[in-house]
Amino acid sequence: MPLPSLPRSVKIVEVGPRDGLQNEPQTIPAAVKIELVNRLSQAGFANVEAASFVSPKWVPQMATSAEVMAGITRRPGTFYSALVPNMKGFEAALAAGVDEVVIFAAASEAFSQRNINCSIAESIARFVEVARAAKENGMRLRGALSCAFGCPYQGEVTADAVADVTMQLRDLGCDEIDIADTIGVATPRHVQTVMQRAAEVFPIERLSGHFHDTYGQALANIYASLEVGITIYHASVAGLGGCPYAKGATGNVATEDVLYMMQGLGIETGIDLDAVVDAGQFISAQLGRKPAGRAGNAIAAKSTSASAATACNPA
Repeated sequence: MPLPSLPRSVKIVEVGPRDGLQNEPQTIPAAVKIELVNRLSQAGFANVEAASFVSPKWVPQMATSAEVMAGITRRPGTFYSALVPNMKGFEAALAAGVDEVVIFAAASEAFSQRNINCSIAESIARFVEVARAAKENGMRLRGALSCAFGCPYQGEVTADAVADVTMQLRDLGCDEIDIADTIGVATPRHVQTVMQRAAEVFPIERLSGHFHDTYGQALANIYASLEVGITIYHASVAGLGGCPYAKGATGNVATEDVLYMMQGLGIETGIDLDAVVDAGQFISAQLGRKPAGRAGNAIAAKSTSASAATACNPA
């Protein structure tokens, strides 16, 4: 039986500094965030989601976003992204020198109402001015589509609903659109159905998969997406992040696990896995816990064992 045809290369968008850290209860100093972004840049990521220009009242952890953007060492060829909810956020992102702004909508009406207190149509309308301003200022525009595979309030979300909101984000001029499993309930066949439906209304090469690992399905869902031609994936170093709407959610898929799988599949990412493992160990030490990614912990343990053996048996 022939093996499925998979892409030769993929782009991994690192979302740990924003999507990963935003739910951490402890205040993380800007210097630590800057160091994390710099380590990830040096690892070779083409896109790092580094900041969020939202009200500190709602997301206190992101209050230092301007300081972070001012302090990082920018790597040529890397796009630094920030989430913006409105024109005030856009103006702050523009002033901070952000390369790409991220706007967001939901595929679920119930989630939209509970999360941002408006309908899907109203949420899209709010971003018309932001989208126009981004284009006028030569910035990339990315759309994030949450609850594309299930909603904590309404349950099932249809593939047609995903396609409908994808079209609305497309019409705003989005360069990429993230199809996100916000609560981590998707399974491989479901993922393929939704991705193929979204690809009917938006170029598949500009769709991305954003998977949470709540039920341990994230890597399987990424592989299923590879089989249908998705070549952009979001991941979070050390598995940082979590979903406040799903009890027991373990957050974003760990970048180290994704890179290890891609390496095993012979798919090029342009990213140094060992450097990402080191970055994961660094930020996890700052947070006082082990990284969530299994591959990262295994590689780090192997490296530690090798170093100990060398120390015990000097040449």
